[in-house]
Amino acid sequence: MAGMSVDGLASGLDTTSLINALIKAEGAPQTALQTRLSATEAAAAGYRSLNTKFDALRAAAETVLKPATWSSAKATSTAAGVAVALGVAPQPGSLTFSVESVAASHSVVSNGTAWTNTKDPAGFTELTVYQADNVTPAVDADGKPKVISVGGTGTLADAVSAINASNYGLSATAVQVAPGKYQLQVTATSSGAETKFGLGSAFTEITTGTDAALKVGTTASAYTVTSPTNTFEGLMPGATITVNKAEKGVPVTVNVASDPGAVADKVQALVDAANAALASIKVATNPTGGPAATLKGDSSLGRLAGQVLGAVSYGVGTHGSPAAAGLELARNGGSIEFDREKFLTALADDPALVQSLFVGTPTGPGPDKVADTADDGAPGAVQRLMDLAQLATDTTTGTLTTLAKSRDSQADDIQDSIDAWDRRLELRRATLTRQFTAMETALSSMQQQSNWLAGQLSSLPTSS
Repeated sequence: MAGMSVDGLASGLDTTSLINALIKAEGAPQTALQTRLSATEAAAAGYRSLNTKFDALRAAAETVLKPATWSSAKATSTAAGVAVALGVAPQPGSLTFSVESVAASHSVVSNGTAWTNTKDPAGFTELTVYQADNVTPAVDADGKPKVISVGGTGTLADAVSAINASNYGLSATAVQVAPGKYQLQVTATSSGAETKFGLGSAFTEITTGTDAALKVGTTASAYTVTSPTNTFEGLMPGATITVNKAEKGVPVTVNVASDPGAVADKVQALVDAANAALASIKVATNPTGGPAATLKGDSSLGRLAGQVLGAVSYGVGTHGSPAAAGLELARNGGSIEFDREKFLTALADDPALVQSLFVGTPTGPGPDKVADTADDGAPGAVQRLMDLAQLATDTTTGTLTTLAKSRDSQADDIQDSIDAWDRRLELRRATLTRQFTAMETALSSMQQQSNWLAGQLSSLPTSS
């Protein structure tokens, strides 16, 4: 009956519009709840957006705090065939050498072309692996000779499979050297002089296992550095050198130099992240802002912005202000500035001081061993930003996290109230519809009776 139209049945009134108007008037509290729900959901989204900004700040601060950041370096090589990769804490330095040889894997091939296809009989039921002299049997970890049983039906394919499955560091393949002509090639799975092996007189060496070799120096005191692979780790602290081409006697210089610019780049990324977080707070809390100002009047965000600025402006123990190394508040007081040139100059003059200003020194009593004195350790500006960002974004107890969750809970409660109003108004609409229908029905009945009476009256005889 709630959807039944009773418009003008007898009264000529637009009862549907009347019912809608009454429902709208009675549903004013629900409309207010819907407006409140939209604002609450927008606030939750606003807190999550800020949480993302502060998590980016945390990540940027974490990067700056890493020891590897402060030992940033860049490497160069004078030869295209020599590459240098830097690891943790590379040390600046230079090394000149020549690449005398590159690493190779030992390889042998069967004599002649004994097979026409891989299904031919291998011609042997087992293979003995020998040492480099091809005479002395090689032994496994248990001291037993390395012997490979072909198995299967004894075909060339079975021999290949057996060698590959032997766990003796060998890789086999049947090579078709001409149509209908196959030879068996066996190669060590690793490179270096120690990989040399033999398979008896039926096989011939085609590649000798060799180490990569670098010759350092040109005088009688020159020395050679070898590696079973083309990679040299630890030759220069924190650097890995890889060679791929031998050029005897051709000097190659590898240089590892500190890269203060890389440190400055990471600090700039931190400042950008901090300013992005501050700008987002300003937009979200602007009392005269438009739709983007979803968190107007939130004093906790104002305090959070102040803490970000304070982390940069406050001095660091006895080391002074971060401004001495180019990190300071902007003149407008609402953002952070980074003077790259000032930072690079300070880093060159006193890297330990700059690192103390940014990273800090271990907290607790200083050299005088007395707590709460001037020489006590203190967190640096970046460490303070890191701590602040972590407190704001912790997935369980973070300030922004809990604020967002609180708004989510409020939104759920408001939605429950809206749903209750939906049910209440639906019942009210049904009641009004029944009442207006009854009214129209009663009016119709009265009109019918009136019309009947009028007809009866008009049929009475009139006096002459």
